[in-house]
Amino acid sequence: MYEPIPGNVIFDALRDKGAIIMAVNARTTVGVAEGIFRAAKDLDSAVIFEIARSESNQDIGYTGMTPGDYAKRIKAAAEKVGFDMWALHADHITVKKGDAEDVAKTKELIDAQIAAGFTSFAIDASHLFDFQGGNLREELALNIDVTTELAKYIKEKMGDRPFGLEVEVGEIGKEDSQGKVVTNPEEAVTFIKALNENGVFPQVLAIANGTSHGNVYDEHGNLMEQVSIDINQTKAVARALRDAGSDVRIAQHGITGTPRELINTVFPKGDIIKGNVATFWQNLMFDVVEVYDNGLYKEIWDWTLDNYRAKNPGKKDNEIWGKNVKQAIKPFQDRLYNLDKDALDTIEALSYAEARIFFKSFSSEGTASIVRNAIGGQ
Repeated sequence: MYEPIPGNVIFDALRDKGAIIMAVNARTTVGVAEGIFRAAKDLDSAVIFEIARSESNQDIGYTGMTPGDYAKRIKAAAEKVGFDMWALHADHITVKKGDAEDVAKTKELIDAQIAAGFTSFAIDASHLFDFQGGNLREELALNIDVTTELAKYIKEKMGDRPFGLEVEVGEIGKEDSQGKVVTNPEEAVTFIKALNENGVFPQVLAIANGTSHGNVYDEHGNLMEQVSIDINQTKAVARALRDAGSDVRIAQHGITGTPRELINTVFPKGDIIKGNVATFWQNLMFDVVEVYDNGLYKEIWDWTLDNYRAKNPGKKDNEIWGKNVKQAIKPFQDRLYNLDKDALDTIEALSYAEARIFFKSFSSEGTASIVRNAIGGQ
C-alpha cells in the first residue's frame, strides 16, 4: 500500500500546478526519512526520495548502501508513517566516458535499481559534450546517443510498468574562465527535440543554471548561502521548451543553502517542477551528532581531515569537512545508525520541522491529493 508510485504519475499530475516537488536525498536515512514522510503526510504533499550513483550503486557507493539497501530503508519509513504519494528516484545515473564499458556498467546499475523497486530515473550524460563539434547538435551528439540508449534500456527492462524520466544537459556546477557554465534555451530545446525524435520522452530536464551541489564556502572557509541560481535564464529555458511544444519541466539541483524565502518568492514554480534537497539533511544529522555524541563527531571530523586535507591544499578545515564528510558515512555507518534514541528522535523532529518549511516554500501542500485523484481518474 505504501510502495513508491511511478515518477511520471507525479510529474504529469502536477505539471503547471504552480508547485515544486521536493526530491529528498536521505543518504544518511537515520531519522530523516521518517520525519520528512510525517511532514508530507500532515501537509498532504507528494514527495520524492532519491539517491545518486556515487552514493549507492551495485558496488555499494560512499554511503555503504546498494540501491536495494536504500530502497528498503525508505520503504520501511513510508510504511511506518503510512504515506502513499511518493516516488523512488535514481538520481544522477552519471556517465562520464560514454564508451561501451561505461554504458555496460551503467546498465548493471540500472538493473540493480529496477530490482530494488525504483520508479523514476535520472540519466546524467551531461559530461559528454564535444567542444570541437561543428554545431550544437554535433556538440550534444554523445549525450543524446547515450541518454537515448539508456532510456530505451530502462523502458525495455521496466516492461509495462510506467516510470519517471529525468535527463540532463549542461554540467551542473561546471565553471570556465567566465564563471559557472549555464544551459541556454537553444541547447535545451535541441537536446529534448533530439531525444523525442529518438522515441525518448522525459518529463523533467536538469539544467546548469548557476548552482552547485552540496555546501558552498567563501575564500575564508565560511559556509555561504546558495543564491547563485540564474532565475532569468531558468525562465528563458522553460519558455523556450514550451514554445517548442514540449511538456518537459525543469529539475532544480543544488538547493542546499538556498534561503527558503527566496524559494518561496522568487523561484519560478511551474517552470521548476522538481527541487533536489540533499546535503541539507546530512548537515542536519551531523549537527545533532555533534551535540548528542560529541566523541563520535570528533572521530568523524578527524577522519575526514586526515583523509582529505592533503587533497585540498589551501582550504580551510571547515570547507574540507563540509565537502568531504559524506565520505565518512560508510566507515562510520554502524555507529551512525545506532545513535541513542534521544539523538534519533531529535533528528526525526528536526527533519519534520524543516521539511514542513520546504513544502511550504515549494507550494506543494495539497499535491498528494492532486496526484491521488489523478490516479483514481485513470
